[in-house]
Order: sequence, then structure tokens, then C-alpha cells
Amino acid sequence: MPLNDDQNSDSDSSRLSESTASSSDSEYSRQSFNSDSSSKPSSPASSPPKIITFDELMAAARNLTDLTLAHEIAVNANFCIKQEDFPQNSFAGTVKQIVHKAFWDHLESELNEDPPEYEHAIKLFEEIKEILLSFLTPGANRIQNQICEVLDTDLIRQQAEHNAVDIHGLANYIINTMGKLCAPVRDNDIKQLKATDNIVELLRQIFRVLDLMKVDMANYTIQNLRPYLQRNLVDYERTKFQEILEETPSALDLTTEWIKESIEDELSSVSDESSSSPGADSSSKPIISPTLVLNNGYLKLLQWDYHKTIPETLITDEVRLQELREKLNQLKIIACVCLITNNMVGAAIVDVPDFADQLKRICVPLLEGMNKKTFDLKEALNAIGVQICSKVNRSLTERGLPTLNEEMQSNLMGQIAHIVEENNPISSLIDKRIQLFMRSLLALPSFQKCRPTMPGGLSVIQTEMEFVGSQYASIVNFNKQVYGPFYANILRKLLFPEAPMGKVETETPTN
Repeated sequence: MPLNDDQNSDSDSSRLSESTASSSDSEYSRQSFNSDSSSKPSSPASSPPKIITFDELMAAARNLTDLTLAHEIAVNANFCIKQEDFPQNSFAGTVKQIVHKAFWDHLESELNEDPPEYEHAIKLFEEIKEILLSFLTPGANRIQNQICEVLDTDLIRQQAEHNAVDIHGLANYIINTMGKLCAPVRDNDIKQLKATDNIVELLRQIFRVLDLMKVDMANYTIQNLRPYLQRNLVDYERTKFQEILEETPSALDLTTEWIKESIEDELSSVSDESSSSPGADSSSKPIISPTLVLNNGYLKLLQWDYHKTIPETLITDEVRLQELREKLNQLKIIACVCLITNNMVGAAIVDVPDFADQLKRICVPLLEGMNKKTFDLKEALNAIGVQICSKVNRSLTERGLPTLNEEMQSNLMGQIAHIVEENNPISSLIDKRIQLFMRSLLALPSFQKCRPTMPGGLSVIQTEMEFVGSQYASIVNFNKQVYGPFYANILRKLLFPEAPMGKVETETPTN
């Protein structure tokens, strides 16, 4: 029985990336979501309360995992699986090292016996065979048959009984096969395997490289799956969430509460406006736009306390929304600093080119990582105040103007430091203008074609605001497309309990 691959055809020796480049999506059905993308009804169906069994709860959890993973693959072009190990000095990492060392030491002692004991080695070859077979694409029958023949554990066990196992030959065959199936990035790892003489160390390193190849295979599958998911993501997510709702009728409770709070805020706003308007009819029932209610709910996410659970329909975008909120907080601080500085010394520096951008460049590095628990915002603002004073004085000196005296510097630094205080007027003003921009953005039919006017005081962060706004609008618009029917049903029940089922659905945008 040959232990080399010289007789293999060229098609057998092609790499993973080349042999599967022209494969269709159906060839990856065992690793894809194809089976979950059937054309089920996409609109939410009402479901009576029922007792949830453990199996139903686990099924809902699996659906949520699939939904979250599919969403992440489709919307995050950088999403990939990474090989992660326990930290070396951690308890889990130490236990893993001890167990692995004990296993490989035991294997080495068995192979050094006279005659050698091969039982553990045979089990390793059986595991390696299964891993190699898992890398093959449908139709690779020739190499599949060869792997099964060469790594036939029954045959190897018979050879072991007669002390006739060519363990080095088997290892070389495995390495050669890995070289044909691996991605080019693993070429150097394969070369290192070929240079390893100690059989126990060689087997250990083979498993290490096979683990890397598993990650490569998963990421290759993700890469091929992404275009399919992007084309079908709206229907897929809506169908998956419908399955979750059928398994867990309470799966919209947080979403309902989120919309209910938005309705209450809107009612309060309408009531305030009515009371301030002379001649208003206080007995008439206020008319509230479902679209406005939903948009106000989305705006709440930019100030959401992410220590509490986010509405169920937004779980897939929770991390992105939290990052946008943190970025807006940073931009708000920068705009406040620039506005305070301009109010105090604007007349003296009004004609200095790009002075606002220079102030922004001072703030950005000092506000880096402000979302971390260890970040001290007050300390950062003090440092910003010192550098702003230095920058202003340097600019004034260059133009032959008197510098800021100690009282003015102290005042400027104090106002910057007080930005973090609750109800700070400058902070509140900038926050309202950011909210105004985001609200105007949600009212547009397409942010890409037309953009709302940037409110005063935000010009220094206009580029960043437009970028964040584009990401935010993309998340919101996609969420409306997927969950619009669910929102429409909730809004109908809360706003128009006596209206026909389809009325709110037609009024609530899903684009």
C-alpha cells in the first residue's frame, strides 16, 4: 500500500482554496444556513400564552444563536473565527498544559516499549483521518478513498500485532495530505512538520496544524456564505425570529416595553405642546405617528444604558449600537471643548486657519478609550484644558497678541472640566443638537442621497458625525426592514387597539 501521493491526479493535489473556488453554495449545505432559509410566512403571527418546555427554550436559544451569527457574518466584512488559547498563566491554561503533557509523555513511553504499544497512536490516527475527511468537498472521492485505505485503523491494528507498523510512513502521508488540503498560509507550518524527527512531537504538531486548518476551513466557508446571506438576510432573520417567537411567546416583551416608553414620551411631548398653545382643545385625543414613535425609540438607543438588556429585535446590533453611542459621547466632548474655547477667545483667533481642527487634534488622543471602566474623564478633561490653554497662548503669541492671563486660563480650564457635570448647559446644548441631527437623519428617505443640515456648534465634528450617522441610519433602516411587521403589530395593539390588523402595518415603514 503506497504511503506517498505521487500517484495522485492533479485534481487531488489542488489546494483547498483552489479546489472549492468554483463550488456552489449547495456544496456547503452541511455548514451553511440553507436548511433554515425556507420560505416560511414572514409576517408575525399572534401566539397564545403557553407553558415553555426546556426543549422549546433550547430550540429558541439555538435559533437566536443562528440568527446572531448569520447577521454578524453578513453585516461585518471583517468577521472571522480566530484560534484562541487560554492565557498561559491562567488556571485553565495551566491545567491544559499539565493534561496535554501527561498525555504526550504517556504516548512516548508506550512507543518506547519493547515491543512498542500502539493503541493510543492508533486512536490518534483514527481522529486524524476523520479530521482530514471533514476538509474534503463533495466529489473528492479519489482522495477520500485513499485516506480511508491508508489510515484504516483495523489494518493498522493488525500490523501492530505483528510489530509491522510504519508509523513514520503514516505520519509522512498525513503531512503530504495536509499540504494538499491546507490554505497557502499554512505552507510554512507544513515545512516545519516535515523537518520534525521525533514521532511524538510530530504527532503533537500535526494536531496543532490541523486545529489551524479547521479555523481556516470555517473562515473559508464564512467567506463563501457571506454573499448568500447578504442577498437573503432580511427574509432569513425575519423567519428565524418568527421561529423564536413561536418557541418563546415572551420574546417580544422587552421590545414592546421599549415601544411603549417611546409612546409615553411622545404623548408627554404632545401634551406639553398642547398646554403651551392658547386655544388648544385639551379634550381631544392626541394623534401620534407610529413612524415618529419608532424613530424616537431608535434615538433612545444612542443614550441607552447597555448594562440593561436591549430590546430583543436589536440584539444582533447591540455591539455596533453601543460603539456608536460611545463614539457620539466622544464627539460631544470635542464639540463642547471647541465651543467653550471659541466663546472665550474666539475674537482673537477667529481668522486663524483650521484652529478648530487643531483643538480637535488635541482632544482626540486624550479621549481615546473613554468607554473603558478605568478611563478617568475628569483627568482627561484637565489635561485637555492645560493643552488648550497652551495652544491658545502659542497662537496669540505668534500673532503678536497678549496671552491669556491666569484668571482667564483658570476660567477656560474650569469650564472644560465642568463638561461632565450633570445638566451642564454647554453639554446639554450640544447633546440636543446631536439628537436633532440624528432625528433629522431618520426622517430622510435616503441618507446617501441627501443629508440634513449640520446644526450649529457641530461643524468641527461634521465629518465624523456624517460617518457615524451613515452607520446609524444603515442599522436602523435594515432593522425596520426585518422587524417592521413585528413593530407594526405591537404599535397597532398599543395605539389603535380597535383598528384592523393591516392598518398600522401600512403606516409603519419597513424600508
